Amino acid sequence: MRFSELDGARVGVWGAGREISSFAEQLRRRQPATRIVVAAFDEPGDLDVAAALHAPGVEVVGAAEAARALARCEVVVRSPGVSIHRPEVAELRHAGVPVTTPTSLWLAERGGRGVIGVTGTKGKSTTAALAAHLARAAGAEVELAGNIGRPALDLLDAAGALAVVELSSYQLADLAMGPEYAVVTNLFAEHIDWHGSERAYREDKLRILTLDGVREVVLPARQEDLAAAATTAAARRLFGAPEGWDASDEGVLLSGSLRLPGSQLPLPGLHNALNLCAALTALEAAGVVPDDLPSALSGFHGLPHRLETVLYRDGLTWVDDSISTTPESALAALASFPGCELVLLGGGQDRGQDYAALARELAAREALVIGMPSTGTRLVEAARAAGVRSNRALVAEDLAGAVRTARRLAPAGAVVLLSPAAPSYDRFRDFEERGERFAELAREGP
Repeated sequence: MRFSELDGARVGVWGAGREISSFAEQLRRRQPATRIVVAAFDEPGDLDVAAALHAPGVEVVGAAEAARALARCEVVVRSPGVSIHRPEVAELRHAGVPVTTPTSLWLAERGGRGVIGVTGTKGKSTTAALAAHLARAAGAEVELAGNIGRPALDLLDAAGALAVVELSSYQLADLAMGPEYAVVTNLFAEHIDWHGSERAYREDKLRILTLDGVREVVLPARQEDLAAAATTAAARRLFGAPEGWDASDEGVLLSGSLRLPGSQLPLPGLHNALNLCAALTALEAAGVVPDDLPSALSGFHGLPHRLETVLYRDGLTWVDDSISTTPESALAALASFPGCELVLLGGGQDRGQDYAALARELAAREALVIGMPSTGTRLVEAARAAGVRSNRALVAEDLAGAVRTARRLAPAGAVVLLSPAAPSYDRFRDFEERGERFAELAREGP
């Protein structure tokens, strides 16, 4: 279903947020005959729904009434936060009511042409931002949108521009049309609560490789299962392999030839060098790789809360990596500071994380480990079992307590790293709020 096919329809929306707001605004501007007649929310809060959706007379219902009320609509547009695995969504589809998303409507309208879609458990925001920055440096007209912040539906007037769109598993799970160039940065267990199982998460994520409209796929050579994943695309390109864009201690190479010395990488860590390789491989597929890579990267700055140095004071470097919600991402963060003494602040919402591998690396690095609720106790126990001394693996009552402990015990020259290896929702609105609070606490001083 394309956005233009909604003309005159009775539409229901489920959820709030940027994408639903964008959808309502685009309807107001382009299809005044199309009416949002039902809005379903798990928690509508204080939102003035009629004003926010430009829908006077809209029926507002809670989750318990959602399936009944939305069944009277001709189409339902869900917020990405509303899981397709919920029984209410299955009930709507069984009743023959189409359920879609604003991103899906936009991609179908565009036919996927000229779109680089970037997904993965980690690195997708950075990869998308790098691809857009480099495409502009190569002289292309480019728009950056999707899960990174700007709703894709806002690009309806930018049909001639190259679109770089970050796609989450929530958006991919029922996407009907794919991007012309599909990029997968990596894949680890995540978001099991939304998808229902690790297998479902993987399947929902990898749908991008077999969607209509996908002409070329870009996959990580260093994850062999992904490099060999099934795809219906005409071409498969690998990054992180010697025959293409690759990363090593030297820097970034193309077919074995150094193109960017490690000293000129815009972001720390091998994982970020590989994100750059993924972006370059996608741009190569789209035909817009810049000639002078060092110059093209000039002015690029990392995204907030991703290995962001927020303070250097009294011999300590405070680094915000609040985006880290898995043990794998925390491992990548540790590897970004070779030879440094480390203090890791970890812990957050419990999603059954396995901390064994992270604990072994913490022991090998002789790091000081400070655990925070809710998984911090498990992280500390795993660290002690891996060989971290008990007086160097401690539990704090909260983030503020963890910062105080770090300030008291960190040796001069150490990196104090917030890389929680867990989501933030047990204590914070999102990872951004957690990172901002960490920076505030660091700057407050003793």
